[in-house]
This record gives sequence, C-alpha cells and structure tokens, in this order.
Amino acid sequence: MRSTVSTPILSNFINGRFVSPTGTGLLDIVDPTTGTIVARAPVSTAGDVDLAMRAAKAAFPGWSRKTPGERQRALLLLADAVEANSDAIVEAQHRNTGQPRATIAADEVAAGADQLRFFAGAARLLEGKSAGEYLEGMTSWVRREPIGVVGQVTPWNFPFLMAIWKIGPALAVGNTLVLKPSDTTPESTLELARISQGILPDGVMNIVLGDAGTGALIVEHPVPGLVSITGSVRAGMAVASGAAHTLKRAHLELGGKAPAVVFGDVDVAKVASAIADFSFYNAGQDCTAITRVLVHESIHDEFVGAFTAEAELRTTGSADDADNYFGPLNNIRHFTEVVEKVAALPAHAVISTGGHQVGEAGFYFEPTVVTQVRQTDAIVQDETFGPVITVQSFGTEEEAITMANDVRYALASSVWTRDHARALRVSRDLDFGAVWINTHILLTAEMPHGGFKYSGYGKDLSMYGVEDYTRIKHVMSSLE
Repeated sequence: MRSTVSTPILSNFINGRFVSPTGTGLLDIVDPTTGTIVARAPVSTAGDVDLAMRAAKAAFPGWSRKTPGERQRALLLLADAVEANSDAIVEAQHRNTGQPRATIAADEVAAGADQLRFFAGAARLLEGKSAGEYLEGMTSWVRREPIGVVGQVTPWNFPFLMAIWKIGPALAVGNTLVLKPSDTTPESTLELARISQGILPDGVMNIVLGDAGTGALIVEHPVPGLVSITGSVRAGMAVASGAAHTLKRAHLELGGKAPAVVFGDVDVAKVASAIADFSFYNAGQDCTAITRVLVHESIHDEFVGAFTAEAELRTTGSADDADNYFGPLNNIRHFTEVVEKVAALPAHAVISTGGHQVGEAGFYFEPTVVTQVRQTDAIVQDETFGPVITVQSFGTEEEAITMANDVRYALASSVWTRDHARALRVSRDLDFGAVWINTHILLTAEMPHGGFKYSGYGKDLSMYGVEDYTRIKHVMSSLE
C-alpha cells in the first residue's frame, strides 16, 4: 500500500468530543480505488472501550428520562444536520469505499436522513398492553423501557446508512450507545459524530475505532444490555457467543444468498435488465442483493443471453466516470477472496461473462455471470458478496422453491411472474425474511428488515426494529 505525504490519524468520539486512544496500535485506512493509505485509525483498547461505556452509562439517566418529544426533536435536528453536511459525509465515505458519490448521497445520506425522521416519529409511538384488572383488587400495566447502554458494530458495505440503522432506534427509545464502525470504513461515521455535537447530549453516542478485537471488547463488556451487529455469519456467531457469557441480548443482521425465482411467463428482456440492476448494485456487496437466479427451463437459454448482455452493460471503474455502475470491492482481503472463489469454480461451471480484475490499480472486479452450476457447488451455497451471479434452471414450482430454500441463509428473495396466485404461493413458501414480487432490494423505513437461519435474528427498520431496543416490564398496583 502507498501512503500520502501526510496521513491523518483518526480519533475516537467519547463523551461528546474527539479523544486520542490510550493504545499505540494503528490500522491503515485504504482507498480501494487506488490502494493508497488515506488515514490511520487507532486500535482501541479495553481502556478506550471502558471509557466509552462509562460515558454512555453516565448519560443514560438524563437521556432516557427525556420525553419522547424531546428525543424526537433531537433526532429531527440530527436529520437536518445530516442533509446540510451531505458533501462532507459523501467525501469521507468515498475515501473509504470508492462508491460513486451520487450513490452515497442518494442511497445513504438522503435515505439516512429520512430514516432518522422515521425513528424520531417512532419515539412517540411506542405502544403496550392496556391497563386492566386481571386479579381482583389489582391493576396491571406494561411499561416498554429502554434497555440502557447498547453496543453496536457496523459493516463496511454501507457504513453511513448502517450507522443510522443502529443509532436511530436505539436513541429514539432512550438508550445510549457505544458503536464501532468497520475497521476499513470509519470516516463517514466520524462525520456523523462530528455533526451530532451540540445536538445530542454528551455521552449519548460514542464511537470507538478498532478491529475485531475491539468489537469483542464491546460485546464482552459488562455494561451493555444488548449488542447489535450487521456483518458476516462468522462475526455474528462470535457476537452471539460473546454475549452469552454475560447473558446479553444479541441483535444479528448477517449474510445472505438471495435467490430470484423467474417463471416462464415474464418479459425476459425487462426482467433480465431489472435483475442485473439488483445483482450488481454496490458491486454485489449487499446481503440482500440477488446472487442466484433460478429460471424456468422454458426460458433459460433466452434469459442467460439477455442477462449476460445486461451484465456487460454494468461496467465498473472510477467513480468519476458516470458510465460506471459500481465501484471497487472494499478491501484487498475481500477482493482476494472473490478472485479465489471464481478461480475455484468446478469444471462443469461456465462463465458467460466476466471473471477478471479490471485495471491494475484498485480492487475492481468485472460483473460476472456463472451458468451450468449445481445446487451443491460452493458458489451456490456460500456467500460471495461480490459481482458474481449464478444462473440455474428449474422445471416445476415445487422444484424452484426447494432450490431457493436449500441454502443456510434466509434474508432476502424475490419471485418474478405475471401469475398473481403463483406469486402469492411462492412468496408464502420462500423461507426468507423478505420476499419481493417483480422487484427486489427496495427498502422503506416503515417495513422490517431481517432474516432467519444463518442470516441472524432481530429486525432493523420499522416499529419492530424500534421495539427490539426496548424491554418489557409488568407493573401491578393494589387498588386499596
């Protein structure tokens, strides 16, 4: 990796101010478009994490006792500040991800501000069971309360938006938090911390930088009552295991292997174009992105031809070139993994387009379509998290559902057909937390997002996601 002449060293954000870490370890933050080191981040120690936890714990009584309306006003002000600082957030994230700037501005900053406003409104809409006399002479009611301090870990694929998904519901209901962004993409989260100054009380939101070891320190710390992660299955298992030692609740949004089930009655050209959009968005670095296309045998060959042509139109390269659909893979480790998975394809698999690095600098990989694969192949069963899509054929509706469900992930899926009854049957039988009909990947703050099986548990977005950051208390009072 090449370093610039003057490489900034990033700081943690604790108790409302940026502070230097106690340790000396540093991580290189690399621009994936060039391989250049653009910043260095501290590897926060147990002392740094403890300082952040103590700040969050001290801030909790004051924040949790604010009225829902007061917390709403703070989140609305934060949403306004996010929009006002869009350019700074976009540049900070672009340095770390290489995503097209317009994509960051629209799909993370603008969307994040909108979702903050949803969470602000949700602060005033928590509901519980009505009070009643369930025992003679006694009245019972239910309180829905904040958990306390929550620990959170966000991923590198959508670093700013995922930070919003974490802090929004946690703060809306009165929790305080300690959040660790990904070790490769911390800068847009630090921008969020910067603009929160003067809006959120000191200690309500704390950001600590570091690696997986730092994340483990957050999970294992005795203060948080809940730990939440968006990340890989491996990381989610580590969080669940670490949380179990102190009986913390865990909230896990993990990997995916989303199928698109395409029946023979569709407009092939139109559907091939749409699926290409939903497959190669963000270089396929999206746990909800289409990764497997299951196509009815009657249109398989026609679809492969159309989809291959559409994939070749989704070019990658510099974010400054408006013709490029997606940017680089995020880091050299992940880039190497994707390259190795394609190189390890079985002999019977056929690459109809792509399969290679693009250019000599940066971590760019061609949109890749792989056909003639078998259900047991690793490329079908395991998450690739890159612009590599498989196509398989099926004969019957039952066979399509069996193939779609025959992976360990269960986050997202879609069904493509003109037959309304079939769409309803298949959406019922697909074993995934989200099913789209004749579309894919689109999200709205009002609807829940989260999966089953190895894709984790708990929901993001919606009132279901907000309620995940609360606890239930029964209060009973004598009427005498």
